[in-house]
Amino acid sequence: MSKKRTVWIPALIAAVIAALLAGYYFYNSWSNGGGMHPGEGGGPPGGMKGHPPGGEQGYGELFKTFGTLSVFLGAAGFCWYWFKKKLKSPSLIVRKIGRLLHALHKPLGWAALLLIAAHGIYFLVTKLQDHKIYSGLAAFVILLALAGYGFFINKIRNRWMRLVHRSLALLWVPALLLHAGGSAITAVLITLGIGVLIWILEKWASRNVQPAA
Repeated sequence: MSKKRTVWIPALIAAVIAALLAGYYFYNSWSNGGGMHPGEGGGPPGGMKGHPPGGEQGYGELFKTFGTLSVFLGAAGFCWYWFKKKLKSPSLIVRKIGRLLHALHKPLGWAALLLIAAHGIYFLVTKLQDHKIYSGLAAFVILLALAGYGFFINKIRNRWMRLVHRSLALLWVPALLLHAGGSAITAVLITLGIGVLIWILEKWASRNVQPAA
């Protein structure tokens, strides 16, 4: 297995691009009076009014929902890491959920990518002047790199591939918090809660395992 660190280069490029987009988002926020906060909605800068075609309660709400769903699908995919080393857990529930998430990890990731792409394309077309677009693009760049490494992880035999994949998954969290705000916070809390629940279930199962005669 290769040990070349060059596999980190695309991830580092994605991280730099995301950081620049996030920086531009903050610059636009401050230059427009600092009225926008991470994850907060609002209209285009400069007090411009308007709604996407179909009305904010029409297509706009649908594509906002796509974005929210992608956050929770991503969180569900991330939860696989809690179960990765628990497939031989003393808890039957933990083992079953772990196997299920192992099977769903990639489909969840692709579903999140497709939904967030649809979400982003819609608002790029309808709200291009809204500087919140830049925080969304930052999150999308990281997710795209994350999906790319996930696709090649079993095709490129390099010891660093999984570590890069995990690092991008962690980097996606602050990008989501910046863009999605409340829904991202909820997803993070649920993910952490699942980690705690696994620990409780394993402790409970270990105490109920009968010692061998």
